[in-house]
Amino acid sequence: MSKPRILVARAVFPETIARLEQHFEVASNQSDDSWSKAELIAQLQGKQGVFTTGSERIDAELLAACPELKICANMAVGYNNFDVDAMAAHGVVGTNAPDVLTETTADFGFALLMATARRIAESEHFLRAGHWSKWSYDMFAGAEIHGSTLGIIGMGRIGQGIARRGAHGFGMKVIYHNRSRLDAALEAECKASYAGKEELLKTADHVVLVVPYSAASHHTIGAAELALMKPTATLVNIARGGIVDDAALAVALREKRIAAAGLDVFEGEPKVHPDLLTVPNVVLTPHIASATVPTRRAMAELAADNLISFLTGRGPKTPVTPVPAVPSGAR
Repeated sequence: MSKPRILVARAVFPETIARLEQHFEVASNQSDDSWSKAELIAQLQGKQGVFTTGSERIDAELLAACPELKICANMAVGYNNFDVDAMAAHGVVGTNAPDVLTETTADFGFALLMATARRIAESEHFLRAGHWSKWSYDMFAGAEIHGSTLGIIGMGRIGQGIARRGAHGFGMKVIYHNRSRLDAALEAECKASYAGKEELLKTADHVVLVVPYSAASHHTIGAAELALMKPTATLVNIARGGIVDDAALAVALREKRIAAAGLDVFEGEPKVHPDLLTVPNVVLTPHIASATVPTRRAMAELAADNLISFLTGRGPKTPVTPVPAVPSGAR
């Protein structure tokens, strides 16, 4: 029986490709070319599966043009690149890579919070430019972290990880806002208390965003929300681009309506709003919150696991869409 055919849409670890080749006929993009939608559709012809990284949009137009496609496996916990309704309508399963990146991403979120509050990037640029000639008592004086109030919007696994780091490691008072309140035992473990969104924004010294992107969460933080925050507060976004109105944030930073921001994700990335590049009080990183070698390997392996498990008839491991019947011809 011939092997199913799959596409790996972006460059990944060679070991992952080798593993997939044990089960499939693999076409891969190890040159990491940036394909247009038309080019991606062309590459997907005759393929039953695709390994995606979160940047490839899987929508109704693509699905209609790729009738043999049965599974799209994201090497990411987020899946806002999937049109879930369209995939369900076409009987195509989508999977993500949860859990394996939780602690690494929480580490990075807290690192970005610290860099933002303590003005690390701003002070490094100052030093590299040769401006440091003497010490002064108020030079790059930032915000306290220990003992301050940490507000988390989005209290899933990563949000809980950040809460634990803040409460247990830095003695922070943790408040959170979420679509649904955590049970009492989990709140106690995280030393976190529930707050309304407006109350959180008004109260927190540091606000961290960890919500999944959807139409409902678009611009969760805009001009009105920024106006509620303390002028001494910081904002960190490790969720998805579009959760924050980047243009409104740039204005708030320039006018010092909030003290600083740390951003790992952006609207329309890899493009960054040009106004964010001209304000000094923002730390910018290129979507690297999960970027450690062990974690990225685990993400790639889980995406591969989903492809192998589904296309060999055992079902997907971490589906985010309804699961259709096992594909015909599965072994």
